[in-house]
Amino acid sequence: MRTDPRSARLLIYSHDTFGLGHLRRCRRIAQSLVARRKGLSVLILSGSPIIGSFDFRTRVDFVRVPGVIKLRNGEYSSLSLHMDVSDVMEMRASIIRHTAEVFSPDIFIVDKEPLGLRGEIQDTLVMLKQRETRLVLGLRDVMDDPDLLAVEWERKNPMPALRDLYDEILVYGLPQICNPLEGIDLPESVRRKITYTGYLRSTPPKLPAHDWWQIGDKEPFILVTPGGGGDGEQLVDCVISAYETDADIPYPALLVFGPFMHPKRRRSFRRRVAKLDRVRAITFDTHVEQLMDRAAAVVAMGGYNTFCEILSFNKRALVVPRKKPRMEQYVRAARAAELGLVRMLEDSERNSPQSMAIALRTLAIQPLPSEVVVPGLLEGLENIQRLVDRWLDDEKSPRVALASRA
Repeated sequence: MRTDPRSARLLIYSHDTFGLGHLRRCRRIAQSLVARRKGLSVLILSGSPIIGSFDFRTRVDFVRVPGVIKLRNGEYSSLSLHMDVSDVMEMRASIIRHTAEVFSPDIFIVDKEPLGLRGEIQDTLVMLKQRETRLVLGLRDVMDDPDLLAVEWERKNPMPALRDLYDEILVYGLPQICNPLEGIDLPESVRRKITYTGYLRSTPPKLPAHDWWQIGDKEPFILVTPGGGGDGEQLVDCVISAYETDADIPYPALLVFGPFMHPKRRRSFRRRVAKLDRVRAITFDTHVEQLMDRAAAVVAMGGYNTFCEILSFNKRALVVPRKKPRMEQYVRAARAAELGLVRMLEDSERNSPQSMAIALRTLAIQPLPSEVVVPGLLEGLENIQRLVDRWLDDEKSPRVALASRA
């Protein structure tokens, strides 16, 4: 542990097999921490193939490990390398451990997966524990349907690590909205480590505004964003069909396909969009917060980061969640809809252009999220900053003793 708090180091692990959620969450946390604390350096370990497309503040950097992708049958495969996945995983684990050894962080934050992808960070956790690094698990507000999560955790067996290695468990949400570990039989010693931070507030970047419409910056529009786009084809298809069906939807739409949408499907959507006067489309924007801030309303699948942005920018939102491979989006959207923070399109309406058109028409009169009072809703970053300050400034903070090994 460094005794000079001005030279503190924080390492963040984000496994990133697919999509943008983990990377964008970790990046947001890292950016906020270095903005608050001078001298703090943050290094992000990520498997995202597009991490280099994002900009980072001074004192935030990244190490990209070889990418893997989860197949439909649940198995993993190398994303780009012609190598057996077991060799790729061995390489990833080695890079992660060596990076942690050299960087020697004061705090190690692990995003979502307690042992990493297929257990790849377990040795790193043990090594850092012996060095008295504070080990922190960060969880989004919803992991999965409780029954499905219980089966997954029984298979992965992360409980010994939660009990014996991790010092803290942060939940980036509020218990009155979701409990990510519902259905998991947690020992009391693990429960005491849990802190709910609230959701992570987003702010628009200070950049010149894009004029995607070429008809003036002031015209309101509906932002349609399926996140990374790899599983957002149904949402995009339904929105385009709604505009093809109903010419009187009040606002035009801007579609952001996402970098992982299949190129063939993206080309097909572009041909349809080209025939519509009131719909525009782009592939990707690393500053989607800027678009969200300008939009009159949002249509999304309801991933964690998009939900945070809807709340942060106080946007009327229609959420069309997926149910596979995880129930995460559906659980979050259903609870948020119950509270009146968003409207969720029900299963029976998901593939109906008419139902989508009606929902788009009523977005303009939908209540704003700010009309629902939820104390501490968007205080996540501030609370994480306070916790990190306390951990770094208190050299005598207690640690969980490393369990003896047989």
